[in-house]
Amino acid sequence: MIDITYDVRIDSNGKDPDSASKKLKNFHKLLWSKRLPNGKMFKLDDNEIRAYLYHKSELGEYYLSSDSVTHTYSKWKRTQHIIEKFSPEEIKYFYDIAHTVGGYLIFPGNKVNSLQTINQERGMNKKINDRIDLTLECIRRAYINQDSPLYDTIKRYWDFFALFSDFKGYCEYFLLQDLTLDNFSRVNFFIPFNDFILNPLPKDVKEYTEYKKNTLDFLKNRNERIYQYDKSNN
Repeated sequence: MIDITYDVRIDSNGKDPDSASKKLKNFHKLLWSKRLPNGKMFKLDDNEIRAYLYHKSELGEYYLSSDSVTHTYSKWKRTQHIIEKFSPEEIKYFYDIAHTVGGYLIFPGNKVNSLQTINQERGMNKKINDRIDLTLECIRRAYINQDSPLYDTIKRYWDFFALFSDFKGYCEYFLLQDLTLDNFSRVNFFIPFNDFILNPLPKDVKEYTEYKKNTLDFLKNRNERIYQYDKSNN
């Protein structure tokens, strides 16, 4: 059974859980080794030395990596003037929940033409700043061939996203339903969406409070979905 309360920093020995936590790697393997929308099995191998997780079949060859997809911004200099308005206990609670399995996804981890991976680009792109809701909006737009700050990066790995048929298939496969609205036609943003025009970081205490609440709701809801999925398959 997958422990949705487990803090993946515990077995990381001070290193990045995305690469160091054996528990997290096993959680990913158990959760995402399953049938695709087309009915074919997408089985993940954790013994391939060239990749964190690996798949090779008639579907193609995929080198996958783990990525933390929610961010507290508690250690960013640009947000310290906001973070200092909250108690250390509040921030620690937020940070701890973000390190449970609900706060992680897998993406293609191999570089194409020496360009940045999705994990790297979503962290470095100032219009995304590591926000999973904004990342998901870019993925939604890619499925309907609309431009976004991550369009070119996502399209480099389109063979991976094509496995899930459409945006609905992608969200259902990775248990991201709580980040969508209106039958998967819209993304449920953590704070009001400005169409990638303004800085995506929460701008003040009020907006950070909203961001923190909605991110925590997402994490808790996704963890519950993971628990129910795991329970129904064991």
